[in-house]
Amino acid sequence: MIVTKPRHRPSHAELKRILDQHQRFLAGRGGVRALLAFADLSGRALIGVNLAEADLSGACLRGAYLADAKLDKAMLFGADLNEADMEGASLVAANLRGATLRGANLTRANLLRADLRSGAIATKDLKGNLYSTTSESGMAIKAGPAELQGARLVNANLTDADITGAIATETDFTDAILRGANLTYANLQNAKLIGADLEGADLSATNLRGADLEGAVLTSAKTELTDFHGASLKDVLTNKPAGKPLEALGIGIEDLVRQHILWVESAGADGKPADLSGVDLRNGPSLKGANLTALRAENATFYGLDLEGASLQGARLQGADLRMCGLAGADLRGAQLQAATLNRADMREANLEPLVMDSGRHYPTNLEGARLRCADLRGAKLREANLCGADLSEAHLADADLRECRLDQAKLPQRRAVAKA
Repeated sequence: MIVTKPRHRPSHAELKRILDQHQRFLAGRGGVRALLAFADLSGRALIGVNLAEADLSGACLRGAYLADAKLDKAMLFGADLNEADMEGASLVAANLRGATLRGANLTRANLLRADLRSGAIATKDLKGNLYSTTSESGMAIKAGPAELQGARLVNANLTDADITGAIATETDFTDAILRGANLTYANLQNAKLIGADLEGADLSATNLRGADLEGAVLTSAKTELTDFHGASLKDVLTNKPAGKPLEALGIGIEDLVRQHILWVESAGADGKPADLSGVDLRNGPSLKGANLTALRAENATFYGLDLEGASLQGARLQGADLRMCGLAGADLRGAQLQAATLNRADMREANLEPLVMDSGRHYPTNLEGARLRCADLRGAKLREANLCGADLSEAHLADADLRECRLDQAKLPQRRAVAKA
């Protein structure tokens, strides 16, 4: 990026007037849209500000503090956001073409439908002539591809974002949502995409050499001419069966569940217990509200399945893939979930307390070594649960009951409290 005129740096009073007028503009009460193109806002504290629809084309926001800021539909064409702190910022449908975001912190940022393609911008003089990039009399930017080298986009939402041709080498996309994103011709060499959701993304001709895609979701992704040389593809989920197909059961899943319910309700006198161990259930029906008490399903793939309100007391789910599953209100008392994967599972109000039998026997829920990254556990009952070595990074734990939990060596969420400026 080349800028050919000293930037204007608004005073604090001037910036406050601009922001106040912009809030009136957004509220439809007169006011004026914030026009901060080419402004010098480097290092400024703009935490939590609302600059939605503002014009920040070519602005210098290097090292600015924009945590929790609202920049939806903002014009950030060619902006310098290097090392900016944008944790939790909302950039829905923002125009970031040709922007530089090297080393920026975009943890949990919402970049839904954001435009991160390459671009170029230049201003005109009074005669209508474009300033050249070497002019000393005017402002001009020549921006190439969007640059995200070394940026942190952990748990960021990039659904349907256009990242065509972007440079994102060694960028951290751990647990990022990239569903339907366009990454054609992008350079993601040595990027970190552990647990990233790339379902339906276009990765045609994308450079993923040396990238870490462990546990990433690539179902329905386009990978024509994609360079995966040296990339880690451990536990990647694709359209290929992740275990035994449903047909291998020799019985329809509905009939199998019906037989299992009979077995549970008759205390074993009728029906037959279901064994779904190692089965890929992704193409199966919803199991919402099903009585699956004491189900056996070690290493089964439930990815994305609706299990809301299901009864899974005492279920054997060691090593199962329950990512993206709907488990809100499910009864998981005493379930065995060692080394299970529950990333992004909806577990609001789920019951994971101990299972107490009529005989007085006491069975705590076992989540030892489980992966619960970005899981929604708000209001969940986890009293006495074994969470030793579990990974709860970026999980939502508001109002969760963690009394008497075993948390040795567990990774707990480190959400930074951000105060507005």
